[in-house]
Amino acid sequence: MITVEDWAEIRRLHRSEQMPIKTIARHMGISKNTVKRALAAQDPPKYQRKPKGSIVDPFDPQIRQLLREVPTMPATVIAERIGWQRSMTVLKDRIRQLRPLYLPQDPASRTTYQPGQLAQCDLWFPNADVPLGAGQADRPPVLVMVSGYSRWILARMLPSRQAGDLTAGMWALLAELGRTPRTLVWDNEPAVGSWRGGKPHLAQEFAAFKGSLGVAVYQCRPKDPETKGMVERVNGYLETSFEPGRTYTGPDDFNAQLGTWLERANRRVHSTLRCRPTERFATDLEAMVALPDQTPSAVGWWRTCRLPRDHYVRLDTCDYSVHPTAVGRQVVVQADLERVRVRCGGELVADHPRCWSAHQTITDAEHARAARRMRREVQAMHSPRLVPEQVEQRDLNSYDRLLGVEGVA
Repeated sequence: MITVEDWAEIRRLHRSEQMPIKTIARHMGISKNTVKRALAAQDPPKYQRKPKGSIVDPFDPQIRQLLREVPTMPATVIAERIGWQRSMTVLKDRIRQLRPLYLPQDPASRTTYQPGQLAQCDLWFPNADVPLGAGQADRPPVLVMVSGYSRWILARMLPSRQAGDLTAGMWALLAELGRTPRTLVWDNEPAVGSWRGGKPHLAQEFAAFKGSLGVAVYQCRPKDPETKGMVERVNGYLETSFEPGRTYTGPDDFNAQLGTWLERANRRVHSTLRCRPTERFATDLEAMVALPDQTPSAVGWWRTCRLPRDHYVRLDTCDYSVHPTAVGRQVVVQADLERVRVRCGGELVADHPRCWSAHQTITDAEHARAARRMRREVQAMHSPRLVPEQVEQRDLNSYDRLLGVEGVA
């Protein structure tokens, strides 16, 4: 058998140099038949060992018959049925080759996305505690969004997974993006919606948010994580590439570190696209839907209530003070991820930073001073005035008359 180099040289001499077969054989010291075979072969020569067969070959018809009857029959059961006494490795290799011939074919389809078509959304929970203040630490949810066409990643930590914080978080990320995809894909997060009676039902707050944006919301079926596989892979990417070895001083520090990391992550070469998300981002963004000019009323926390005498309103698990002049009147409580504001008749009567700690009471010093002053005024108005009483002074001579000593010297 000649080498690949000899095969290549024979073909060169015959094709390029126009050398006769007899001359090539004499020049290279090989037979003419070898030269003829080299010229006739289109592929380079390679050594192939003659197959000797396998110890499973005599059992092949029995294996095929069993798989024809039950294509999913385990290899251990097949070994028992055919009386196999040798190594299970070679038997499993043969079954692995034959089983696909009897199973129904279920090819997977490759999903492709058009620019601006959709974004997959999910909540990711870090594995490390984040300080929240007041001596508390927890692992708040991180809202993650991934655009289908460009694989552009957006993420931000939220105070809670309730509807108010979820819509506020989505609005913050979409405002950062500048536009919104035409479809938002979610699983059955309670604040988003659920499946009842075989049909998806959006939660009221999220349905209002969807209508304000003018986009569609696709709810995945229960126990179907493959539908939003992109964002699930990004969650794993955050766990393995962002989180290890990091410490945080609070939610703001977490979001700052996450934002810096995302700038690098969106410039990496994506393994599926074989390009960088930044190279597709402009096309993706152009095909998206424009955002409303103003923040919709369906974003964040909105609640109307009558302010009680203690002039505090509750948001999530925390109480926030309100100026006591609004006691007994209807107030509107509005909150986003940073601030909690209360208005009464269009006038701002409270403005607090959002508290991430649970079960805290946040009091504005001015509100407390105003409440003390108003209490003193009310107490003074209802307290009775003290008027000095006129005390009758008895004539001392009356005692003398009673004792019968009147006129006695």
